[in-house]
Amino acid sequence: MRAGGTVFDGSCKRCSRLVAYLRQTGEQHPEYHASPVPSFGDPQARLLIVGLAPGLHGANATGRPFTGDHAGILLYRTLHRFGFASGPQSLSAEDGLSLLDCRITNAVKCVPPGNKPKAAEISNCNSYLAAELNTLTKDSVLIALGRIAHEAIARALNLPLKQLKFSHNAEHELARQGLWLIDSYHCSRYNTQTGRLTEAMFDQVFERARLRLGRKTA
Repeated sequence: MRAGGTVFDGSCKRCSRLVAYLRQTGEQHPEYHASPVPSFGDPQARLLIVGLAPGLHGANATGRPFTGDHAGILLYRTLHRFGFASGPQSLSAEDGLSLLDCRITNAVKCVPPGNKPKAAEISNCNSYLAAELNTLTKDSVLIALGRIAHEAIARALNLPLKQLKFSHNAEHELARQGLWLIDSYHCSRYNTQTGRLTEAMFDQVFERARLRLGRKTA
């Protein structure tokens, strides 16, 4: 495990637009988490999944990444099938689900309006992602869910985007960092319902990750 900075700050106020949107959301839905969303899973995980940002009525509501909205249905079902989750569903932050040798985070920790963070907001949050990547041990695997997550990982690791092309199920050896990166289309409702991402395609990504990691180390 490498030294790093602050992985998460639940009181972060770096992005004024997102802070205002969280305040508005919290007023409209007092029962929602409506704050920056921390990563979820095994602190010692060798698999780190990086998504885009919390969903308005998903992680922003529940406080757990990919929980409470459509995008998490395929993700958690797949994690369970490949031995990375104790169950196939994530229903709430208190449902007892645990991740095994796996952790989920987002490139942007706060829900953005329209699920579209601005470039400056992605940049403002990038130091948290960089710090989280610094906690990973050698030969850990990253799965980027979507191009924005892929590019955020590259920036966090100071890697040139021109040499790291995003493509579904592409695998990149990040030799200097001692990591592996596997790309996937995001498991959003739009991608799954239009067939851009099928369950078989998603399985291929996690098959790569499982083969790369082998069995969980003691």
